[in-house]
Amino acid sequence: MCAPLSGSGPLQRSLVALSSVEAREREMDTCACALELLGMLVYVGAWLCALTTTILPQWLTMSTALLPVESYELGLWETCVVQDIGGMECRPYDSLLGLSSDIQLSRILMCASLAVGMLGILVAIPGLYLVNSCEEHGGYRTKRALTVLGGLLGMVSGVLCLIPVSYMAHFAVIHFFDEKVPDVVPRWEFGDALYCGWMGGFLLIAAGLLLVTSSWCSQVEPQPVLQQRCQVMSKDFKLRKRSEYV
Repeated sequence: MCAPLSGSGPLQRSLVALSSVEAREREMDTCACALELLGMLVYVGAWLCALTTTILPQWLTMSTALLPVESYELGLWETCVVQDIGGMECRPYDSLLGLSSDIQLSRILMCASLAVGMLGILVAIPGLYLVNSCEEHGGYRTKRALTVLGGLLGMVSGVLCLIPVSYMAHFAVIHFFDEKVPDVVPRWEFGDALYCGWMGGFLLIAAGLLLVTSSWCSQVEPQPVLQQRCQVMSKDFKLRKRSEYV
Protein backbone atom coordinates (compact mmCIF):
# COMPACT_ATOMS: atom_id res chain seq x y z
CA MET A 1 0.00 0.00 0.00
CA CYS A 2 1.11 3.56 -0.61
CA ALA A 3 0.98 5.96 2.27
CA PRO A 4 -0.45 9.41 1.51
CA LEU A 5 2.18 12.11 1.19
CA SER A 6 1.79 15.61 2.48
CA GLY A 7 2.12 18.60 0.25
CA SER A 8 0.72 19.56 -3.08
CA GLY A 9 2.04 20.82 -6.35
CA PRO A 10 3.90 18.19 -8.41
CA LEU A 11 2.06 15.32 -6.74
CA GLN A 12 -1.36 16.78 -7.45
CA ARG A 13 -0.40 17.57 -11.03
CA SER A 14 0.85 14.01 -11.47
CA LEU A 15 -2.37 12.57 -10.07
CA VAL A 16 -4.47 14.83 -12.32
CA ALA A 17 -2.44 13.74 -15.34
CA LEU A 18 -2.85 10.11 -14.29
CA SER A 19 -6.61 10.57 -14.00
CA SER A 20 -6.76 11.96 -17.54
CA VAL A 21 -4.69 9.03 -18.79
CA GLU A 22 -7.05 6.60 -17.07
CA ALA A 23 -10.04 8.31 -18.67
CA ARG A 24 -8.46 8.03 -22.11
CA GLU A 25 -7.68 4.35 -21.51
CA ARG A 26 -11.29 3.69 -20.50
CA GLU A 27 -12.49 5.36 -23.69
CA MET A 28 -10.05 3.30 -25.75
CA ASP A 29 -11.15 0.10 -24.02
CA THR A 30 -14.80 0.93 -24.70
CA CYS A 31 -14.05 1.63 -28.36
CA ALA A 32 -12.03 -1.59 -28.69
CA CYS A 33 -14.76 -3.62 -26.99
CA ALA A 34 -17.45 -2.19 -29.29
CA LEU A 35 -15.36 -2.87 -32.40
CA GLU A 36 -14.65 -6.43 -31.25
CA LEU A 37 -18.31 -7.21 -30.62
CA LEU A 38 -19.37 -5.68 -33.92
CA GLY A 39 -16.59 -7.52 -35.73
CA MET A 40 -17.55 -10.88 -34.22
CA LEU A 41 -21.25 -10.41 -35.05
CA VAL A 42 -20.40 -9.52 -38.64
CA TYR A 43 -17.88 -12.38 -38.72
CA VAL A 44 -20.42 -15.03 -37.71
CA GLY A 45 -23.09 -13.63 -40.04
CA ALA A 46 -20.67 -13.52 -42.96
CA TRP A 47 -19.53 -17.09 -42.30
CA LEU A 48 -23.15 -18.24 -42.36
CA CYS A 49 -23.61 -16.43 -45.68
CA ALA A 50 -20.58 -18.27 -47.07
CA LEU A 51 -21.99 -21.57 -45.79
CA THR A 52 -25.35 -20.82 -47.40
CA THR A 53 -23.62 -19.97 -50.66
CA THR A 54 -21.79 -23.29 -50.64
CA ILE A 55 -24.97 -25.29 -50.06
CA LEU A 56 -27.38 -23.46 -52.36
CA PRO A 57 -27.83 -24.88 -55.87
CA GLN A 58 -28.68 -21.47 -57.37
CA TRP A 59 -25.20 -20.51 -58.53
CA LEU A 60 -26.32 -20.26 -62.15
CA THR A 61 -29.85 -20.32 -63.53
CA MET A 62 -31.18 -20.89 -67.03
CA SER A 63 -34.65 -20.73 -68.55
CA THR A 64 -35.55 -21.66 -72.11
CA ALA A 65 -38.19 -20.36 -74.47
CA LEU A 66 -38.99 -23.91 -75.56
CA LEU A 67 -39.98 -24.88 -72.01
CA PRO A 68 -41.13 -21.68 -70.31
CA VAL A 69 -42.64 -23.60 -67.39
CA GLU A 70 -39.25 -25.00 -66.36
CA SER A 71 -35.94 -23.48 -65.35
CA TYR A 72 -32.61 -25.05 -64.52
CA GLU A 73 -30.27 -24.33 -61.64
CA LEU A 74 -26.61 -25.23 -61.34
CA GLY A 75 -24.84 -25.55 -57.98
CA LEU A 76 -21.62 -26.94 -56.60
CA TRP A 77 -23.17 -30.20 -55.45
CA GLU A 78 -26.28 -30.75 -57.57
CA THR A 79 -28.40 -29.54 -60.46
CA CYS A 80 -32.09 -28.77 -60.11
CA VAL A 81 -35.12 -28.44 -62.36
CA VAL A 82 -37.70 -25.95 -61.10
CA GLN A 83 -41.26 -25.89 -62.41
CA ASP A 84 -43.59 -22.92 -62.30
CA ILE A 85 -46.24 -24.92 -60.46
CA GLY A 86 -43.89 -25.14 -57.47
CA GLY A 87 -42.19 -28.47 -58.01
CA MET A 88 -38.43 -28.82 -57.73
CA GLU A 89 -36.30 -31.86 -58.48
CA CYS A 90 -32.59 -31.92 -57.68
CA ARG A 91 -30.02 -34.49 -58.66
CA PRO A 92 -26.48 -34.69 -57.27
CA TYR A 93 -23.53 -35.10 -59.56
CA ASP A 94 -22.81 -38.71 -60.45
CA SER A 95 -19.02 -38.61 -60.30
CA LEU A 96 -16.45 -36.28 -58.81
CA LEU A 97 -13.97 -36.99 -61.60
CA GLY A 98 -16.60 -36.19 -64.21
CA LEU A 99 -17.10 -32.63 -62.96
CA SER A 100 -15.73 -29.67 -64.83
CA SER A 101 -12.64 -27.96 -63.50
CA ASP A 102 -14.71 -24.85 -62.70
CA ILE A 103 -16.99 -26.72 -60.31
CA GLN A 104 -14.10 -28.61 -58.71
CA LEU A 105 -12.08 -25.45 -58.12
CA SER A 106 -15.11 -23.64 -56.72
CA ARG A 107 -15.77 -26.50 -54.33
CA ILE A 108 -12.20 -26.49 -53.05
CA LEU A 109 -12.06 -22.73 -52.56
CA MET A 110 -15.44 -22.50 -50.82
CA CYS A 111 -14.57 -25.35 -48.46
CA ALA A 112 -11.22 -23.70 -47.76
CA SER A 113 -13.01 -20.40 -47.09
CA LEU A 114 -15.34 -22.05 -44.58
CA ALA A 115 -12.47 -23.85 -42.84
CA VAL A 116 -10.31 -20.73 -42.58
CA GLY A 117 -13.29 -18.67 -41.43
CA MET A 118 -14.21 -21.13 -38.70
CA LEU A 119 -10.58 -21.26 -37.57
CA GLY A 120 -10.52 -17.47 -37.43
CA ILE A 121 -13.65 -17.39 -35.26
CA LEU A 122 -12.22 -19.96 -32.86
CA VAL A 123 -8.94 -18.05 -32.65
CA ALA A 124 -10.55 -14.63 -32.18
CA ILE A 125 -12.96 -15.62 -29.39
CA PRO A 126 -10.25 -16.10 -26.68
CA GLY A 127 -8.75 -12.76 -27.70
CA LEU A 128 -11.92 -10.76 -27.07
CA TYR A 129 -11.72 -8.07 -24.41
CA LEU A 130 -14.74 -9.45 -22.52
CA VAL A 131 -13.41 -13.03 -22.43
CA ASN A 132 -11.21 -13.91 -19.46
CA SER A 133 -8.54 -16.09 -21.00
CA CYS A 134 -4.80 -16.24 -21.68
CA GLU A 135 -4.08 -14.35 -18.46
CA GLU A 136 -1.23 -16.70 -17.53
CA HIS A 137 0.29 -16.84 -21.04
CA GLY A 138 1.32 -13.27 -21.75
CA GLY A 139 -2.01 -11.72 -20.85
CA TYR A 140 -2.88 -8.66 -22.87
CA ARG A 141 -0.29 -9.17 -25.60
CA THR A 142 -1.47 -12.72 -26.26
CA LYS A 143 -5.11 -11.64 -26.45
CA ARG A 144 -4.26 -8.86 -28.86
CA ALA A 145 -2.24 -11.26 -31.03
CA LEU A 146 -5.17 -13.69 -31.13
CA THR A 147 -7.55 -10.90 -32.15
CA VAL A 148 -5.26 -9.77 -34.96
CA LEU A 149 -4.73 -13.35 -36.14
CA GLY A 150 -8.48 -13.99 -36.14
CA GLY A 151 -9.04 -10.82 -38.16
CA LEU A 152 -6.39 -11.77 -40.71
CA LEU A 153 -7.89 -15.23 -41.09
CA GLY A 154 -11.28 -13.60 -41.64
CA MET A 155 -9.91 -11.47 -44.45
CA VAL A 156 -8.25 -14.51 -46.05
CA SER A 157 -11.55 -16.38 -45.78
CA GLY A 158 -13.35 -13.51 -47.50
CA VAL A 159 -10.89 -13.49 -50.38
CA LEU A 160 -11.21 -17.26 -50.78
CA CYS A 161 -14.99 -16.86 -50.90
CA LEU A 162 -14.93 -14.06 -53.46
CA ILE A 163 -12.65 -15.88 -55.92
CA PRO A 164 -14.99 -18.76 -56.93
CA VAL A 165 -18.10 -16.56 -56.83
CA SER A 166 -16.53 -13.93 -59.07
CA TYR A 167 -15.09 -16.59 -61.37
CA MET A 168 -18.47 -18.24 -61.91
CA ALA A 169 -20.01 -14.83 -62.54
CA HIS A 170 -17.26 -14.10 -65.08
CA PHE A 171 -17.95 -17.47 -66.69
CA ALA A 172 -21.65 -16.62 -67.04
CA VAL A 173 -20.95 -13.16 -68.48
CA ILE A 174 -18.45 -14.45 -71.06
CA HIS A 175 -20.83 -17.12 -72.33
CA PHE A 176 -23.87 -14.83 -72.21
CA PHE A 177 -22.31 -12.27 -74.56
CA ASP A 178 -20.55 -14.80 -76.77
CA GLU A 179 -21.40 -13.83 -80.34
CA LYS A 180 -20.54 -17.29 -81.62
CA VAL A 181 -23.50 -18.79 -79.78
CA PRO A 182 -26.86 -18.42 -81.60
CA ASP A 183 -29.52 -16.34 -79.90
CA VAL A 184 -31.90 -19.28 -79.67
CA VAL A 185 -29.48 -21.19 -77.43
CA PRO A 186 -30.28 -20.64 -73.72
CA ARG A 187 -27.62 -19.05 -71.55
CA TRP A 188 -26.70 -19.25 -67.90
CA GLU A 189 -27.45 -16.22 -65.74
CA PHE A 190 -26.59 -15.15 -62.20
CA GLY A 191 -28.25 -17.10 -59.41
CA ASP A 192 -29.09 -16.05 -55.87
CA ALA A 193 -26.09 -17.91 -54.47
CA LEU A 194 -23.67 -15.57 -56.25
CA TYR A 195 -25.15 -12.49 -54.58
CA CYS A 196 -25.10 -14.25 -51.23
CA GLY A 197 -21.47 -15.20 -51.82
CA TRP A 198 -20.46 -11.65 -52.69
CA MET A 199 -22.13 -10.36 -49.56
CA GLY A 200 -20.50 -13.03 -47.40
CA GLY A 201 -17.04 -12.44 -48.87
CA PHE A 202 -17.09 -8.67 -48.40
CA LEU A 203 -18.53 -9.01 -44.90
CA LEU A 204 -15.77 -11.44 -43.95
CA ILE A 205 -13.17 -8.90 -45.06
CA ALA A 206 -15.00 -6.13 -43.18
CA ALA A 207 -15.18 -8.27 -40.03
CA GLY A 208 -11.46 -8.97 -40.22
CA LEU A 209 -10.70 -5.27 -40.57
CA LEU A 210 -12.88 -4.50 -37.54
CA LEU A 211 -11.03 -7.03 -35.40
CA VAL A 212 -7.62 -5.77 -36.48
CA THR A 213 -8.69 -2.16 -35.90
CA SER A 214 -9.97 -3.01 -32.42
CA SER A 215 -6.49 -4.18 -31.43
CA TRP A 216 -5.02 -0.85 -32.59
CA CYS A 217 -7.42 1.11 -30.39
CA SER A 218 -5.55 -0.04 -27.26
CA GLN A 219 -1.84 -0.26 -28.00
CA VAL A 220 -0.66 0.18 -24.41
CA GLU A 221 -1.10 -2.66 -21.95
CA PRO A 222 -3.37 -1.49 -19.13
CA GLN A 223 -2.08 -1.53 -15.55
CA PRO A 224 -4.00 -1.62 -12.29
CA VAL A 225 -4.98 1.82 -11.04
CA LEU A 226 -3.38 1.31 -7.63
CA GLN A 227 -0.08 0.27 -9.20
CA GLN A 228 -0.06 3.34 -11.43
CA ARG A 229 -0.79 5.66 -8.53
CA CYS A 230 1.97 4.07 -6.45
CA GLN A 231 4.43 4.54 -9.30
CA VAL A 232 3.53 8.21 -9.70
CA MET A 233 3.71 8.90 -5.98
CA SER A 234 7.02 7.04 -5.69
CA LYS A 235 8.55 9.10 -8.50
CA ASP A 236 7.28 12.33 -6.95
CA PHE A 237 8.68 11.32 -3.56
CA LYS A 238 12.13 10.67 -5.07
CA LEU A 239 12.08 14.02 -6.85
CA ARG A 240 11.19 15.82 -3.64
CA LYS A 241 13.95 14.05 -1.73
CA ARG A 242 16.46 14.96 -4.43
CA SER A 243 15.37 18.62 -4.39
CA GLU A 244 15.64 18.77 -0.59
CA TYR A 245 19.12 17.25 -0.74
CA VAL A 246 20.24 19.83 -3.28
